[in-house]
Amino acid sequence: MNSNQKFILGRSWVILKKNYEALSKQIIANVGGVNNVNSLYHCVTRLRFKLKDDSKANKKALEQMEGVLSVVEGNGQYQVVIGNAVSDVYETIMKMYAIKGEQQTGASHEPSTGNVLTRLFNTMSSIFNPIIIALAGAGMIKALLVILTTYVLLENTTSTFKILSAAGNSVFYFLPLFLAVSAAKTFGVNPYISLAIVAALIEPNFMGLIENTGDVVSFIGIPVVLMKYTGTVIPAILAIYVYSKLERQLKKVIPKSIELFALSLVSLLIMVPLTVMVIGPIGVTLGNGLGDLINFVSNKSGLLAGLIIGAGWTYLVIMGIHWGVVPIMVNNLANYGYDVIRPMIAAATFASAGVAFGVFLRSKKKANKAFALSSMVPALLGGITEPIVYGLSIKYRKPLIAQTIAGGIAGAFMAAMKTKAIVYVFPALTTLPAFFGDTFGYYCIGIFMAFSISAALTYILGFDENEASEGEALEKEDLMLSMSACINGEMIPLEQVNDPVFSSKGMGDGVAFIPNEGILYSPVDAVVEMIFPTLHAIGLKTSSGAEILMHIGINTVDLKGEGFATTLKQGDPVKRGQVLIEFDLKKIMGKGYDPTTVLCVTNMDKVQKIEPIIQEHITKNDTVLNVVMEGA
Repeated sequence: MNSNQKFILGRSWVILKKNYEALSKQIIANVGGVNNVNSLYHCVTRLRFKLKDDSKANKKALEQMEGVLSVVEGNGQYQVVIGNAVSDVYETIMKMYAIKGEQQTGASHEPSTGNVLTRLFNTMSSIFNPIIIALAGAGMIKALLVILTTYVLLENTTSTFKILSAAGNSVFYFLPLFLAVSAAKTFGVNPYISLAIVAALIEPNFMGLIENTGDVVSFIGIPVVLMKYTGTVIPAILAIYVYSKLERQLKKVIPKSIELFALSLVSLLIMVPLTVMVIGPIGVTLGNGLGDLINFVSNKSGLLAGLIIGAGWTYLVIMGIHWGVVPIMVNNLANYGYDVIRPMIAAATFASAGVAFGVFLRSKKKANKAFALSSMVPALLGGITEPIVYGLSIKYRKPLIAQTIAGGIAGAFMAAMKTKAIVYVFPALTTLPAFFGDTFGYYCIGIFMAFSISAALTYILGFDENEASEGEALEKEDLMLSMSACINGEMIPLEQVNDPVFSSKGMGDGVAFIPNEGILYSPVDAVVEMIFPTLHAIGLKTSSGAEILMHIGINTVDLKGEGFATTLKQGDPVKRGQVLIEFDLKKIMGKGYDPTTVLCVTNMDKVQKIEPIIQEHITKNDTVLNVVMEGA
């Protein structure tokens, strides 16, 4: 049923809402239902579910939905890749269902499965995802200020500069506080106590002790090596990780009657000195060591590092663990004022955009050209590449080879030229100021290389638009539907129904039945999209996009639900042959109503071909309608 259509059901009007409700219902139904969802949050392009039982999710059905690019499983998350509309879909789901979001759940988001490295990447992803938007915005302000002061458009002594500088510096200076709150959510502990612990590290009294990094003071006779923690990454995360272990033990021994003040009191007394004396210095040392290692590799073998990152970044995106690299880049910016990894990643981003342009030039199908062009825009302007990766590169395979080669070549070039990013941003044309400096020219050359080489290779290698991958072949099979009878009884053509709304096919094409029992069955595997309040009509939607209406009797809306019963609700998945509605056939006929039941496809604008198979006597096991949807 199309979102903007009005349907006459008996004497009533039903207006189906547009927005993202239908997609949200199907997603929830195919992740195993709302009761199978522990929690949900989203990043830039993905819904990240934490499910009670992953086996209850229907990955095939999800991947075939219009609006879903792909599904990535593993490491405690069930990721549904949406693309640019992810925040709208997330908000719709949260409004429609009682699901815990990342800010509501007290459960840990820390991955509990997978190898150590993968779990670490996913943990970092959970911590940094919520604050990426603030980092990117503040980073662009800092980059713009560099340009304004370099070209003497704004003096750095003016109040205007200082106010704007405060806006750009705030996130980076107070980064440990942002990380404390986000890490508390990831590790499932009190965010306000976590914030208090880390805030102590940048409190004026503590900062006043530091004249030089490495100075030693005393805490109850124990020597303390002083460090500056503003802008650091690892100390805050380590501190809250340790605190998460402590809090669970404290809750076991502190009586509930005094927990309100005792938990925070004991936590602060233990964690602040422990962080200052042990955790903080270890974190700073680890961060500095990591940065030194990256710079060493970049200096000794920049070509190799750039080749690996430029070529391999796309595969981290596919696995959904690419956000785990963010802490390394942010740590580099904090320690050195620049980062060499982000330009290498930009090579992969612009290589993806090049794939879209190559497909646009080479493709003969209008639909593919339109998709390529529409997916290239968010890649070039916002650095969002998932639509290209899943919709073109993986789908046709050869473009993935093209972008891997192009990303590797361009990444190696930029690494060899020691190209730098001066702030954290998503690599895109709109964020060019973030790479401004003495290596800016190399950056421009590098992203042009990535885009042009990828586009050229995609065009030269070509791709078979008619050759479907295994997943696409399955999808095409699903686009060709064979529907069973929804009634046991007699079958008649739709034109013979004693209601002009149906017989004129104003509601859609299909067939009709005269029932010999009071049971309505599902004609196909689908999701319940709508149940009329009086239960005399129900709407289903299949994974291929077919929208099906079944209407029991003529004008039976006047019965106001009397004699009708169902246990289903909107969003429930149903199987072919499953009982949908039970109705009192004798009562319907006894009150003078025509029991003729209609089965029709309502979104005929999406149907290529529909063939009723008229038979006299039918059961729920008989095929009565063949439908070919658009795209088959």
